[in-house]
Amino acid sequence: MLARSNELAAGISIIQAPIARAGLPIFPAKPAPSVAGGGFKVDIIARFPFSLNPMLVFRGVPERATTSTVLTIGNFDGVHLGHRALLAELKARARDLALPATVLTFEPHPRELFAPQQAPARLASLRDKLELLAECGVDRVHVCRFNHKLAALSAVQFVEQILLGGLGVRHLIIGDDFRFGKGRGGDFALLQQQGQAHGFAVEAMHTVDFGGLRVSSSAVREALALGNIEHAEELLGRAFVIAGRVMDGRKIGRTIGFPTANIQVRRQRLPLSGVFAVTVSGVDARPLPGAANIGVRPTLAEGLKPVLEVHLLDFDRDIYGKHVDVNFMHKLRAEAKFASLDELQAQISRDVADVREFFYRRGAEAQR
Repeated sequence: MLARSNELAAGISIIQAPIARAGLPIFPAKPAPSVAGGGFKVDIIARFPFSLNPMLVFRGVPERATTSTVLTIGNFDGVHLGHRALLAELKARARDLALPATVLTFEPHPRELFAPQQAPARLASLRDKLELLAECGVDRVHVCRFNHKLAALSAVQFVEQILLGGLGVRHLIIGDDFRFGKGRGGDFALLQQQGQAHGFAVEAMHTVDFGGLRVSSSAVREALALGNIEHAEELLGRAFVIAGRVMDGRKIGRTIGFPTANIQVRRQRLPLSGVFAVTVSGVDARPLPGAANIGVRPTLAEGLKPVLEVHLLDFDRDIYGKHVDVNFMHKLRAEAKFASLDELQAQISRDVADVREFFYRRGAEAQR
């Protein structure tokens, strides 16, 4: 169903149809409905979430801005504490100027275009990132396809065509290490020069530290790769989560007494692997404890794709098709290859006992 609003005055359409939790069609094969106007065509592909004051998600950037904006730019992978501090500043400036707090982000990540084998593992899917941005109170997000044409724009062309022409920037807030344009030739100094020439303000958001260490997506990835789940949670300001739909699997876990929910993982690379104590949201009214394995299951075969499997403690309901959030709480061990299914079964039994002990201790500490 196509819902109309005052955005139509700018020649923009809004799609307010229900969207599958795991399937926000940022770049669908068939273009979403839109209305041409003002010499450009833009789609708002979602109200996010559906509410009276939703965050609007745009595909791309128009040729001509329909409103001025308070803007920040970045990949915002994981939306960690540093990102949240920047977004809080963005909201404050937007409120002062009575303009929408706007984020420009890119899909795919630039390194996924230029060096896919060296690209970092994503901390969040695009859908999850949008949910996190909405939770932070962002008004608008422009998801801009990053391709060779965009990468070829010089820093000055990027300012003139994207920031000024397409987004009508009035106030720009960036991280202190932000670089942009062809060959990463643009920096804070260039933005200040352009701001003075074109009448927009530029503000650098300084690094956020935690325990003397810089908060960054790279630091979160490093903590996850090392199995320091608790430190990753400190940097994120929340548990690390992988969301996905429960899919039909090979049911090997059921044959050895430990049925698992197989979670669909769409990412090419994952930032962590091993066996973990987790909680799962989206199945019951409260998060349910479980033991999760994320990896390539070397005991079963060689060359399998990474999967996420969760055994929920004391749970036997059918949850196929449900979309769930797996919240990682603690790493138990690395993934290992066993000589037989009997050895694997014995280890899983120990893992489940360790998970029970983890949540028992966690509950006892919470009551102190």
